[in-house]
Amino acid sequence: MSQPAPIKPTACLALADGTLFYGTGFGATGQTVAELCFNTAMTGYQEIMTDPSYAGQIVTFTFPHIGNTGVNPEDDETGDPVADGMVVKWDPTAASNWRAVEDLKTWLERRGRIAIGGVDTRRLTRAIRQQGAPHVALAHDPDGNFDTAAQVAAARAFAGLEGMDLAKDVTCSQSYRWDEMRWAWPEGYCRQLAAKYKVVAVDYGAKRNILRCLASAGCDVTVLPASATAAEVMAHEPDGVFLSNGPGDPVATGKYAVPMIREVLDSSDIPIFGICLGHQMLALALGAETVKMNHGHHGANHPVKDLETGKVEITSMNHGFAVDAQTLPAGVVETHQSLFDGSNCGIRMSGRPVYSVQYHPEASPGPQDSYYLFQRFTAAMAERCTVDT
Repeated sequence: MSQPAPIKPTACLALADGTLFYGTGFGATGQTVAELCFNTAMTGYQEIMTDPSYAGQIVTFTFPHIGNTGVNPEDDETGDPVADGMVVKWDPTAASNWRAVEDLKTWLERRGRIAIGGVDTRRLTRAIRQQGAPHVALAHDPDGNFDTAAQVAAARAFAGLEGMDLAKDVTCSQSYRWDEMRWAWPEGYCRQLAAKYKVVAVDYGAKRNILRCLASAGCDVTVLPASATAAEVMAHEPDGVFLSNGPGDPVATGKYAVPMIREVLDSSDIPIFGICLGHQMLALALGAETVKMNHGHHGANHPVKDLETGKVEITSMNHGFAVDAQTLPAGVVETHQSLFDGSNCGIRMSGRPVYSVQYHPEASPGPQDSYYLFQRFTAAMAERCTVDT
């Protein structure tokens, strides 16, 4: 059942079922325990590792060329890596890119994240697809000393993501303003100096590029912690409310997030736009339910169909829970659906500018097919402002 060990393995990945994968360790040393997922994106490993939605997870990269473009501070989606570890097929090569300021191995070591190379990632990915996202223990020891029985026991003892509120661990500690726009050649990141709409973004684990997209669409963004109340949200007199991506079980986060969203919905007609966990939070607030997926959707090549236009978008996704479309109440319309497995990927309220999607229209990494959703948000705010005046 176990992959043959190389001559001098310096890392070991132990699955809860007892399967062992040996390889070459890099990055930090020690051991970490988490849920294992796989990501099929061909670019953006730095953005993936710093995406707060990966809290509590180790990422297996199906694309073998990981590390070849190095890392740089501009591509971080948050201050530090959030994914607990990395699994790759080939050991990272030397960085070769004009934007690189550091190599991946050094970056991971400095940021305290464990990685393993030389793993049969095809076999590992098949196991995840067939058996569901396993609980694992990843250890890196330069001397190659592993207590595999203890590793398996640690993996089996991991509580799992169901019932875990991880948004509280990755949200901001206090409110702040955001005006940085999307990266553009040759200026890089510029500031939004002519924003038209005031937006409150509730941070369940927001990626920086989502906030940049809001700014680029013309929004003056104020970011609030995940625990923000409806009174705190509305005190900013926003033209719209944005619900961000984030990790963990939506039901657990919903214990405090759902009452806030419901109160905003009941007290105002302002536009609301949600992404990923924000999509799930909105669905729960409207009366739907969520479910844990077998292995989730993680990648930059997921086809999604707009059920109202027939258009197919290639999207970036990162989620292990999904909205159960069969539980959507009257007045809530399913707008998008995955063409991989038919799972729900979008909803809207009938007659109100309230909508959300499961995928990531900021696409960092990924295609730009869905950026129009940010423009739809600003158009809804513009229409409301016109009516009010």
